[in-house]
Amino acid sequence: MNILQNHIQALVFCAQSPISIEEIQRCLQESLEMEVLVSDVLEAVEGINEQLREQHFAFQIYAIGGGYQFLTKPEYQDSVSTYLKHKSKKKLSASSLETLAIIAYKQPITRSQVEQIRGVGCDYAIQKLLEKELLEIKGKAETIGRPVLYGTSQKFMDYFGINHIKDLPQLKDFASEENVIGETAD
Repeated sequence: MNILQNHIQALVFCAQSPISIEEIQRCLQESLEMEVLVSDVLEAVEGINEQLREQHFAFQIYAIGGGYQFLTKPEYQDSVSTYLKHKSKKKLSASSLETLAIIAYKQPITRSQVEQIRGVGCDYAIQKLLEKELLEIKGKAETIGRPVLYGTSQKFMDYFGINHIKDLPQLKDFASEENVIGETAD
């Protein structure tokens, strides 16, 4: 394994959130005191992933959240999910999950708009989601009273493994084929 790959592994490993290609490049140039091109970094990341595949490691470097991060491979999701389920003592309530889903799909959105969709108050759910840093304040609406607008955070994106809000599942992803009774007409 070359020196560039070793340094990239160390940077991705120590980063608490996805590290951008530019950050990697800047750190490498400063620490190695040599010019490092973005293409060199991308090639090294692919080299690292190739070695991790060949040696059957349970993780690899993924492009996520505008950067790179070590994540377990999808085939190990069940084991990791079980561990996290046991580790997580405080899960989100059904009302918090519903509130989060509404905000994720309708953002930016005000509390009153969420309550109008849900049909019940959601102050507590929004407060808990803000505390867990899954939501963030995106600004204020240009309406009477200038209510706060909520949207999802980068932590939300990282947690759900998506790069953009457009990557959220759409209704068509869940819709089953139309039920048909009998045979089709010829």
